[in-house]
Amino acid sequence: MAFGSRTLWQGLDLDISSGEFLAVLGPNGTGKTTLLKVLLGLQPLSAGTVTINGRRVERGSKDIGYIPQQKSFAPGTPLRARDLVGMGVDGDKWGIRLRRGPVRARVDELLAQVGATSYADAPVGKLSGGELQRLRAAQALATDPDLLLCDEPLLSLDLHHQQAISALIDARAHVHDSAVVFVTHEINPIIDYVDRVLYLAGGQFRTGTPSEVLRSDVLSDMYGSHVEVLRSHGRIVVLGVPDATTHHHGESEADLGPF
Repeated sequence: MAFGSRTLWQGLDLDISSGEFLAVLGPNGTGKTTLLKVLLGLQPLSAGTVTINGRRVERGSKDIGYIPQQKSFAPGTPLRARDLVGMGVDGDKWGIRLRRGPVRARVDELLAQVGATSYADAPVGKLSGGELQRLRAAQALATDPDLLLCDEPLLSLDLHHQQAISALIDARAHVHDSAVVFVTHEINPIIDYVDRVLYLAGGQFRTGTPSEVLRSDVLSDMYGSHVEVLRSHGRIVVLGVPDATTHHHGESEADLGPF
């Protein structure tokens, strides 16, 4: 995969199975967000193919749910929490909503699923970052997706909300059997849930379990300079990585053919 004259990665042949939780790691500028755009059908590959459930990926596919980075709303935004979730249920349809009852029931179900019932009618501009991320998770799950894409969903959240959102996403993988692709700089909040890691750096990639990939010899080889990986009490700290990146450790398919 190239971005202008720069190669982000090449030769990546990756199958992501249903129920698998894949963490995508690496410093800024290595192609993590580009990978999500490819899976969302927003960015064409330089070469190769990407399929979901055996079909070429399409923009707006209901097989895919997407949780973006945390962003706030202006205080006066005329939108309630349930309205935001409702956009995930029938936001692709034009005109007046004719079947209000079934839509409201589905929205209530999703709000309960992510623990947001108590503020269902609150204005989104008055909600905290953690509360908004719960709503975005509900919105992403509205179509019962086979693949859930997460773009740094824990940024700017306190520890409590990090744990809550991480548990929600894990349940999607290991209870509801969706494949999860979770882009992050900080692996500690999700380490207990991660099945496999994709590490991108310097035009290269490595895949495997966290213990197979997050090692001094593996990362030093990728960066071409010494990188120290320390383990303590279930945490992994990576030292010497450009971009000062620190990592802490703790049947539907998405198939990325060679590219």
